[in-house]
Amino acid sequence: MSDRIKRPQTIATELIETLRLAAPMALTQLSQIAMMTTDLAFIGRLGGNAIAAAALAGTIYFVSFTFGMGLMAAVAPLAAHGFGAGDAAMVRRSLRAGLWVGLIVALPIMALSLQGEAILLALGQEELPARLAQNYLFGLAWGVAPTLWFIALRGFMGALNRPEPVLWITLAAIPINALLVYPLLNGAWGLPALGLFGAGLATSLVNLGTFLAGLWFATHRPPFRDYHVLARLWRIDWDLMRQIIVIGAPISLAFLLEYGLFSTAGLLMGVISTAALAAHQIALQVTAILYMVPYGISMAATVRVGHAAGRNDADGIRRAGYVPILLGLAIAALLTLAVLAARRPIAHLFLGEGVTDADATMTLAASLLTLGATFFVTDALQAVTSGALRGIKDTRIPLLFAIIGYWLVGFPIAYVLGFFTPLGAVGIWIGLSIGTATHATLLMLRFRRLTRKIAHAPAVSGVSS
Repeated sequence: MSDRIKRPQTIATELIETLRLAAPMALTQLSQIAMMTTDLAFIGRLGGNAIAAAALAGTIYFVSFTFGMGLMAAVAPLAAHGFGAGDAAMVRRSLRAGLWVGLIVALPIMALSLQGEAILLALGQEELPARLAQNYLFGLAWGVAPTLWFIALRGFMGALNRPEPVLWITLAAIPINALLVYPLLNGAWGLPALGLFGAGLATSLVNLGTFLAGLWFATHRPPFRDYHVLARLWRIDWDLMRQIIVIGAPISLAFLLEYGLFSTAGLLMGVISTAALAAHQIALQVTAILYMVPYGISMAATVRVGHAAGRNDADGIRRAGYVPILLGLAIAALLTLAVLAARRPIAHLFLGEGVTDADATMTLAASLLTLGATFFVTDALQAVTSGALRGIKDTRIPLLFAIIGYWLVGFPIAYVLGFFTPLGAVGIWIGLSIGTATHATLLMLRFRRLTRKIAHAPAVSGVSS
């Protein structure tokens, strides 16, 4: 293939290659979160109950959706290994197996979303926010499969060093999403007012459109069309599906542990007060926006490390891992300073005039953003390091680290400080920060150990111990 990777010889070259790959990936992530932020901004104008319902719906949806997202994340390292080794068949098979896995896993995710209200009531949430959350979930559920397929396409295109089409598609989806969410939520331009269901339905329609656009690129535009990704699609590749599950299941579980912790924190906030839940959702949305940049760098790290592993380049693996880690830390530090300087205007952005407790919610949200200063940096570190480890198919031990950092350290501290001290919501965020820092430290030690081990090994393509 003409796009076969050149072997970088210096750190500067690796930095340039990482930036070239990471920039569109990070912008894609920011574009995707922009659509979610648009939804939240529109929903926030309906009042505190609506924004609390959006937080609860996110709890149900993302805890289940992240399992599928983790499985789809396995497409990128498998395809990157194939590309690094010059194995076009492996690149093609990785995407096709990912599409099948995405279809299979989408069904239980949809089923869980359609039972969201019953789950929230069983968890002790108030009846009105739970009912509103279910309306939102009714709309979101239908976009699960297209969203998972689009993630698989993103991994395939990134592995070929061509992430730009995904960025173009996602950028185009932002205004389309806004033009659908606003009228379907509020009733305008001749469309019915469907409330939160309309907001969710609009997002599902946009997700379907992004997948179809991505599929067109994959089948009609070079260099993607040369891989004939839909040829014999009906023949299920059980062997590669098994590999996706072996690599992706620990990623899924690690995602679930992380998102599950933040979702549980949202439930704890709901127990404290509606204002605390709304403030937490605002701060968490800002965190998600910041996280998209290091997560984009993380995906680039997966690809770069996977390329080096595919060609059995031990020095290349080390460079491809450490360069994006340092890059992610530097960018996260700059973004954190910007958020600290604008924390109150940021909080105000999410609250409309109709919110009766807007002042208290805004003050609490600003406090959580201030507390998040150290959290943002350590979250970036764990994200990029996780991506580097996925590039060498190391996902099982990082899962253990997620258990330790998030649930054996972070959650107990959050619970104790939130309910047994006067800190309340602030105490919960302190626990989240400590848990994330623990996870990041363990991952860095793991990557350091493995790169040393790889340097003395005859081959690197299957490291996972």
